[in-house]
Amino acid sequence: MEHSFENLTNAADIKTLIDTFNKTLEKIENRLSRLEKVDSIEHRVAVNQIDLSDIKEVLERIEETYKTEIKHIHRRLDSHLVKIAKTEEEILILKTK
Repeated sequence: MEHSFENLTNAADIKTLIDTFNKTLEKIENRLSRLEKVDSIEHRVAVNQIDLSDIKEVLERIEETYKTEIKHIHRRLDSHLVKIAKTEEEILILKTK
C-alpha cells in the first residue's frame, strides 16, 4: 500500500487507487450486510427456540395436570364400577331368596 502512494505521479494513478478503495469498501459493506443478516437470522432462530421451549414447557405442564385429573377420574370411575357391581350382586342375591 505504501508503494502505491509513493508511485502516485498523475491523476490516472490517483483515480485508479480511488476506484480500488471504492471496490474494497463495497466488498466490505456487502460482507457486513451479510453478517448483519446472519446475525438477525440467528437472533430470530434463538428467539423462536426460546418461544418453542416455553410452549413445550407449558404443554408438558398442561399434560401433567390433565394426567393427574384423568387418573383421579379413572379412580372415581373404578370406585363407581365397584359399587355398581356390588349392587348388582346384592340384587342377584335378593332375587334368589
